[in-house]
Amino acid sequence: MTAWLTLVGIGEDGYAGLGEAAREALGDARCIVAGARQLALLPADLSAAHELWPSPFSLEPLLARRGTPVCVLASGDPLFYGVGASLARQLPAEELRVFSAPSSVSLAAARLGWPLQEVTVLSLVARPLAALQARIFPGARLLLLSNDGDSPAAVAELLRQRGFGPSRLTVLEHLGGTNERRVDALASDWQLPRAADLNLLAVECIAAADARLLPLTPGLRDELYQHDGQLTKRDVRAITLARLAPQPGELLWDVGAGCGSIGIEWMRAHPACRAIAIEADAGRQGHIQHNRDALGVPGLQLVAGHAPAALAGLAAPDAIFIGGGVTVPGVLEQCWASLKPGGRLLANAVTLQSEAALVAWRERVGGELTRIAVAQAQPLGAFDTWRSALSITLLQVRKP
Repeated sequence: MTAWLTLVGIGEDGYAGLGEAAREALGDARCIVAGARQLALLPADLSAAHELWPSPFSLEPLLARRGTPVCVLASGDPLFYGVGASLARQLPAEELRVFSAPSSVSLAAARLGWPLQEVTVLSLVARPLAALQARIFPGARLLLLSNDGDSPAAVAELLRQRGFGPSRLTVLEHLGGTNERRVDALASDWQLPRAADLNLLAVECIAAADARLLPLTPGLRDELYQHDGQLTKRDVRAITLARLAPQPGELLWDVGAGCGSIGIEWMRAHPACRAIAIEADAGRQGHIQHNRDALGVPGLQLVAGHAPAALAGLAAPDAIFIGGGVTVPGVLEQCWASLKPGGRLLANAVTLQSEAALVAWRERVGGELTRIAVAQAQPLGAFDTWRSALSITLLQVRKP
């Protein structure tokens, strides 16, 4: 099929800022689909019919016209966090023509003098603000696509709570247009109650002495987690994540998730990593919900229920961690059957009964058994001695 869908990006400078090819595409179009703000930027003498996106938003009416020439007008670069990105996931490149304008991120970098390759970009549009938690590091430069005019104040408050009050914030409104405006302040001093809805927020992260720092490596400090004692301790957690070996885009099942620490640190390994936490206890489900937001992975999916029944219908995983329940009939069998070919399964055992279950399972499918013993120096009267935690037995196996 030849190209039938034309995507034209338009900036705040409107029709006058478009290139010749983009103007020709709009002039030749029979129908232009866009939001009201974009359509208002077009001159009245264009002959094409104007059509608004449906509410609630959906691509289905547009895709139903596949093969019929249509022009979509979008903001800036249509393939950068825009409707074009959604369309490109569903249509081959041969069916698209794209005329891009400078993105808001490019314009912001130009105003600030920030090299784009050194900047982290995050969209807050219809996304949880908690995702920002995983991007805050001393010295980091962030360009945030705001959800609305309330986003800058919300980001400033989050930074203050994390101990990053000295961070420098810049709100850039209506970039590239006649109403462009810039507001600068520290997060600790932020006074702007509301910005324009069309804004981008730049953040230069600066940590105060009491800042809560979240390292990139697995094995976060235990006190960063809310839990009831059901927590894989940091040293064992670091070893477990190293053996699970997350890759971008992979899906993990965290079975018997407890406070969700394994799934959370799996997702922190890369923004594209995904995880499902399966937990039956209502109190621990609350801990998981708190921890995933506080540690910057609000996209972690929580499934309430007992394995193996709760595993039915879930997307096939690339890796599975079983932190509890290996002695429950059917759990190991269901997990193994659901695991993708080439996938990894890792199970931890503390009791003799659960260890025996792992030994028996190893006899069936193979794998590597490892025992971990961790001891910490603690006071004993006027002296110190080693206090050993419970030993952990790990079974690691890869599915053929």
